[in-house]
Amino acid sequence: MNLPIYMDHHATTPVDPRVLAAMLPYFRERFGNAASVTHSFGWAAQEAVEKARAQIAAVINADPKEIVFTSGATEADNLALKGLAYAARDKGNHIIVSAIEHNAVLDTARHLEQEGFSVTYLSVGADGIVDPDDVRRAITDRTIVVSIMTANNEIGTIQPIRAIGQVTRERGVFLHSDAAQALGRIPIDVNADSVDLLSLSAHKIYGPKGIGALFVRRSRPRPKLVPLIDGGRHEGGLRSGTLPVPLIVGFGEAARIACSEMTEESPRQSQLRDRLMQSITTGLDNVRVNGSLQSRLPNNLNLCIDGIDAEAILTAITDVALSSGAACSSAEIKPSHVLKAIGCTDQQAASSIRFGLGRRNTTEEVDYVAQRIIETVNTQRRLAPVRPRTP
Repeated sequence: MNLPIYMDHHATTPVDPRVLAAMLPYFRERFGNAASVTHSFGWAAQEAVEKARAQIAAVINADPKEIVFTSGATEADNLALKGLAYAARDKGNHIIVSAIEHNAVLDTARHLEQEGFSVTYLSVGADGIVDPDDVRRAITDRTIVVSIMTANNEIGTIQPIRAIGQVTRERGVFLHSDAAQALGRIPIDVNADSVDLLSLSAHKIYGPKGIGALFVRRSRPRPKLVPLIDGGRHEGGLRSGTLPVPLIVGFGEAARIACSEMTEESPRQSQLRDRLMQSITTGLDNVRVNGSLQSRLPNNLNLCIDGIDAEAILTAITDVALSSGAACSSAEIKPSHVLKAIGCTDQQAASSIRFGLGRRNTTEEVDYVAQRIIETVNTQRRLAPVRPRTP
């Protein structure tokens, strides 16, 4: 076993060696611009881009022409919501999102509110699940899009997207879903789920950082988007800019590998997660799981450990990489909006730790991490017990 141990795979993942090997030729030997259509260098680049587009489309049951490359899932979320809102302004001005969305969706929704759009923030139950009936009740004749993430980045809860998709399809409203955490971990089928726009990211599935994609349905109903970036009309006019061919190649290969190995890897990680949970809950008292255990990503565990300060615990355990919240907001000293939405108090949110398992993690590592958590928590509880926070 090598130290330090990495268990923060919701934040990012290491590039798979097979992905890196696929990317390397496109930095030097095959360095052409995919938009250069008059010579072999451009043709090779274009061929590589289209192969990756097909690989990504295949894992979500989409048509390759429905894949638009972006710089990541954050840009994809922005393009989906802003692009659709600006295009449909004359038809409606109402947007529905859940209270536990990634900040890429929530901040975009707040931005649109400042521009005159109306936003409904749906609450979730203590299990972190959106009720499809709440979606149905929230839709009005001015609603243009519902945005519900496929799986949450903090508590790992998987949403009933198929049931929500049935509601939005019946009501003639577009459905967007951020699937950055779900890709490669659970099956995704945009057609069966009636999803019209889907945001994806490469670096969550052992691909490179800086590349993502937005699935945009081409069949009826076909969402019309206003592009956020102008200059060259790349990607069907939806996202201008020279395509980063090496990154796109890496994304395609990462998607192929992740989904081809999912049937074996996801159950393995689920078993490790359950072993970790059992060890910690057996070794410590006053521990509870945040979010549903039944509808949850196989590699996610989020525990509230009473009487501790999660940040202090993680600082003390220098040989294990864990998180007390989402990486995109972990620098902010404030309670997680996701944990608050499922009913946690400020103190409970501050006492919660997120474990994100990955391909490299082993049983030996899980046992070591559990023991380190137990020892460190007991030490903190004994020497510096956390007092309840006053409002």
